[in-house]
Amino acid sequence: MTLLYNLNDELKSAMRAKDSIKLEALRAIKSAVLLAKTAGAGHTDLSENDEIKILQKLVKQRKDSATIYREQNRGDLAATEEAQADVIAEFLPEQLSAAAIERIVDEIIGKTGAEGMKDMGKVMGMASKEMAGKADGKTISIIVKHRLNG
Repeated sequence: MTLLYNLNDELKSAMRAKDSIKLEALRAIKSAVLLAKTAGAGHTDLSENDEIKILQKLVKQRKDSATIYREQNRGDLAATEEAQADVIAEFLPEQLSAAAIERIVDEIIGKTGAEGMKDMGKVMGMASKEMAGKADGKTISIIVKHRLNG
């Protein structure tokens, strides 16, 4: 719930600074959070995990859009999307480094006794749960594949 309080303060400062990119990104966050709050029947509060998932989804959408714009030689639009992704990412918890992700994946592989790609689902499930909000799912997936193939 602290997300909305922080968000309102950030919105006000972005309006004062006339920062249109930041303002648009913050409005997207507020819209997504309010939609999520009203979507559930009877649920009015979002957990911190739910808020993190919403923010991650918004960042991923912006990055995917930027990639598409770059493929279509629209660098101006891609730069805007990337800037918005950076603004949204500021509200996420600090992201783990690749080395930290590798260490956690190695621990999970050791715990589960995973031996190959057939165990990827088991390892990914545990890794995604343990690093929720702290690492991108795509990065986790790449590292898990590398470790299980290696």
